[in-house]
Amino acid sequence: MDMNGIQNRIEELSRLLREANRRYYVDSAPDMSDYEYDMLMKELQGLEEEYPQFRKEDSPTRRVGSDLAVQKGGKFRQYPHKFPMLSLGNTYNINEIQEFADRAGKTIASPFTYSCELKFDGVAICLEYRDGVLYRALTRGDGSVGDDVTENVLRISNIPKRLSGSGWPAEFEIRGEIYMPYRAFDALNEEKLRDEEQPFANPRNAASGSLKLTNPDEVAARGLECTLYHLLGRDLHFRTHDEALRSAMKWGLPVSDKRRICRNILEIEEYIDFWNVERRKLPFATDGIVIKINELDIQKELGYTAKAPRWAVAYKFKAEQALSRVLSIDYQVGRTGAVTPVANLEPALLSGTVVKRASLHNADQMELLDIRVGDYVYVEKGGEIIPKITAVELSKRAPKLLKPEFPQTCPDCGTPLVRDEGEARWYCPNIDGCPTQIKASLTHFLSRKAMNVLAGDSTVEQLFNLGYVRNVADFYTLTADQLMTLEGWREKSAKRFLDSLEQSKSAPFEQLLFALGIRHVGESTAKSIARHFGSLYAVASAGRGELLEVEDVGEIIADSVYEWFRDGFHLEICRRLKDAGLQTEIVKKDSRQSDSLQGKSIVISGTFSISRDEMKALIEANGGRNSGSISSKTAFLLAGEKPGPEKLRKAESLGVKVIDEAGFRAMLEPETKAENRPEEKKVPVQLTLF
Repeated sequence: MDMNGIQNRIEELSRLLREANRRYYVDSAPDMSDYEYDMLMKELQGLEEEYPQFRKEDSPTRRVGSDLAVQKGGKFRQYPHKFPMLSLGNTYNINEIQEFADRAGKTIASPFTYSCELKFDGVAICLEYRDGVLYRALTRGDGSVGDDVTENVLRISNIPKRLSGSGWPAEFEIRGEIYMPYRAFDALNEEKLRDEEQPFANPRNAASGSLKLTNPDEVAARGLECTLYHLLGRDLHFRTHDEALRSAMKWGLPVSDKRRICRNILEIEEYIDFWNVERRKLPFATDGIVIKINELDIQKELGYTAKAPRWAVAYKFKAEQALSRVLSIDYQVGRTGAVTPVANLEPALLSGTVVKRASLHNADQMELLDIRVGDYVYVEKGGEIIPKITAVELSKRAPKLLKPEFPQTCPDCGTPLVRDEGEARWYCPNIDGCPTQIKASLTHFLSRKAMNVLAGDSTVEQLFNLGYVRNVADFYTLTADQLMTLEGWREKSAKRFLDSLEQSKSAPFEQLLFALGIRHVGESTAKSIARHFGSLYAVASAGRGELLEVEDVGEIIADSVYEWFRDGFHLEICRRLKDAGLQTEIVKKDSRQSDSLQGKSIVISGTFSISRDEMKALIEANGGRNSGSISSKTAFLLAGEKPGPEKLRKAESLGVKVIDEAGFRAMLEPETKAENRPEEKKVPVQLTLF
């Protein structure tokens, strides 16, 4: 490879790694395995060492991957870390652990030990305690600045708001990992699969996405946990890392009891070998072992590189796979009609559980794998509900195996399947006549995030089979006598169910819109549509163009909503739900303070004297409209401290004005006052359409 080729390869590797960092840290949706990422990083490090003239200051080898929310619209305030929050060097080779030990031994004259610990597969967190009380919780961010997620962290059950015991420093930081145990992960993904939302690929992604939710109550429901492993402060008097962690445990902080002090490489290898087997029995995901120099004065002497400490290294486990034979392929119909192929496998032990089924996702994935019934396939499971097939072992393929044919009609009702342009999945369009879809939509309507009625699959199955319920409006005509005919039901259970139905009538309109189960309309999209239109009547009356004006609604969603409300059967259901007393209009606060920003589209970037959500509310209260991206229609960019450089460049290129917070507040009319108290009012609506 000539010099141009080497420079191009370095630039290509840098681009791939930056994109992988964004997908991993910001989107919580990586599309590259840890092993592939680490191998690309290692190749880049090798090239930069050999050809330093091509190394840049912003190289991924010199920068920590950033999770700062400003890249996604900035939902959290940001604060600097008192001490840089760096990453760890990774290896999959025990010989490189030996090299790490040898380097330390050559540098340090005095004897030392190693603290070996499980590497939890979660998202990094930094907790600051002052006078024994949790003061602030920051994500790693870019290593120098992190997002303030204190309100969310306070909802994690094993993180103490106030320390116990005594002897803790007046001020200190302790760092660790927030993770999602398998049980909570499985429950979350089961809910997503029921709603036909994209499930999280692994517990780490689920933990990262959950920590950045804007509703702390929702964070509390996700079942996150925390383990802490690094204590920092200006005035600490511990001799070893292990001593510091033992003290933290006495203060009530969650510290893992799985660590071990090792004296040499043989003991380190024993620890790695032990946990490479035993980790499969743990209730949470681990992806390796962290080896640290235990003595703190030696840590200080060894110091840091630009990206990682020289006194620690991570040994990564390779992803566990199993080889199993495909016995058959089923085609399952989901709530919105999507048909998903699922492979039935010979039982195989994987990550501590017996795997018998694995999703094939869609027809395109089946084609890509070139899979046959009778093939031997590799299966991976990182806590997923339905494990995934990663490859076919072609060397074990028997002769004359036939290629499976994806069904052309619905496996349940026989209706010809359809596939929308640009979509990978085939659908059964018979949403109101396909029994599987009807029962799934009924279950969805009752679910916690929808109408939150105390019932589940078995209740829906009985009600449907007895002919009591055929659509969601039928729930509100059920009688106690009918419920008493269900298997195992008594007066108390019937009353509890009816009381729960009655309570559901007070659920806000956006929950009802989500509960209707309109294809492509998830929980957040339902909120956006409800808040934009204000009533079910307004949504039903909206044209495609009006629906496209809603933030985050594209052509596919707009078409789906428009077509759903063009069906007379659906309009009749809506009428019956309104007559039953459900909320078909939004109750919102009359927080209008002035018309100073009337008709203006405004983009905000950076941090302000108030939270970004409060700033957006202030814009709306004065007639403005918040936008996530700059265009020629943008009135101005409202720039706080540390605005995004990309937005500044875009504003300059389009000639869009940039206004700071002081200038913005000067634009508001004098009657805009913080003490104005909003009054509750209902948006007037007449459901004549129904």
